[in-house]
This record gives sequence, structure tokens and C-alpha cells, in this order.
Amino acid sequence: MFVVLLHYTKPLAEVDRFVGEHREFLERYYASGHFLLSGRQEPRTGGVILAKGPTKAEIEHIIRLDPFYKEQIAEYQIVEFVPSMSDPQLASLKEL
Repeated sequence: MFVVLLHYTKPLAEVDRFVGEHREFLERYYASGHFLLSGRQEPRTGGVILAKGPTKAEIEHIIRLDPFYKEQIAEYQIVEFVPSMSDPQLASLKEL
């Protein structure tokens, strides 16, 4: 499992220009089963994506397709982790 941290590198006016395309990107990878949760950080300095995939390289490849990445709107940090504990409602995530 992976936590993808986005940090905006451009003003919010520039971010907002690409939000629609970014959401289409997110929807595509929710549909493929790669993305589990996503949302903006508060304060609005970037975003967070909880992703799954067989390798970090695959997640890196997917991120390179994000319009925010292509337009250099955000920098990305990808953190791989292995869930070992969870709230009972999220127990199925430990098996991914």
C-alpha cells in the first residue's frame, strides 16, 4: 500500500485551472482499483492519495499521468507501507 503526498508548487489559481482534469485522472484510477481514498490537505497546500499496487514503480508510473504532475503543479512523495493494524471497519485494507 502507498500514501502519495502532493505538495502544490504553484498558486491556488493555477491549481484550480487543472482540478477538473485531476479529478478525471483520480476517477480513472479509482475505477481500476488503484486508488482507495483521496482528498486535499488542510490547509490547502496539497493532497493525499491512498493507493494500492504491486510495486512502487507502478504507482510512480500512474502518478506521472496526473495533470498536476504533467503541468508541474505539484511535487509528489510516495511512501510505501504495510498495514498491520486497523479499525475493524478497515480490516480488509490490511489484506491488500
